[in-house]
Amino acid sequence: MLWEEDTRSMCTSLLNKLPTKYKQINSEGCKLVGEGGAHETDPHFPLAPEQLAELEQLYRTTRDARLRTRAQMVLLAAERRLVAEEIAGIVRASEETVRRWLKRYLAEGIEGLRDAPHPGAPRKVTAEYRGQLLHAVRRRPRSLGMPFSLWTLRRLADYMAEQTGIRVQYETVRVHLKAEGIVLSRPQHTITSPDPEYALKKRRSKKPATG
Repeated sequence: MLWEEDTRSMCTSLLNKLPTKYKQINSEGCKLVGEGGAHETDPHFPLAPEQLAELEQLYRTTRDARLRTRAQMVLLAAERRLVAEEIAGIVRASEETVRRWLKRYLAEGIEGLRDAPHPGAPRKVTAEYRGQLLHAVRRRPRSLGMPFSLWTLRRLADYMAEQTGIRVQYETVRVHLKAEGIVLSRPQHTITSPDPEYALKKRRSKKPATG
């Protein structure tokens, strides 16, 4: 299956990054064995063959990368019996995010994996959303289980959609941050050189020519 092939590829790159408590990873597609076993808070569910087929079809056909990842989360939990901690390492999401989407699937089926709101009037940004946004932007992304070190407006918009189900444009995120006096600056890429006279030469090159 396509999702299994993708998972094996992810697992190969993940193997060298795993804590030593994980003892094996096999060719069947990321069968991770840990010391602690399943977590009590992780949902466990057997799915009928038609449900698995529906998820596989969604994984193959959707052009929405987020929806594809959520379908993969459920397939890993249902077919491989992986727990949230293991799935999070594979799909590069937080354990909290994995558990939320597994529970959403159990409660609402495949439609529960789609972003809210459904077709209709867009949902407005709430006070709760703004509070979570400020909480997130004041923390380092990696501390929230994200696979990057710096926030951008797009990353924040995606993260908030995962956390709240409210999808807004990144410009909307910028406006709400600015209202709180927060402005995200673009990462600065500094060019350096091993030449000890590099800085002096650089300053000279910026001086206007005289003649």
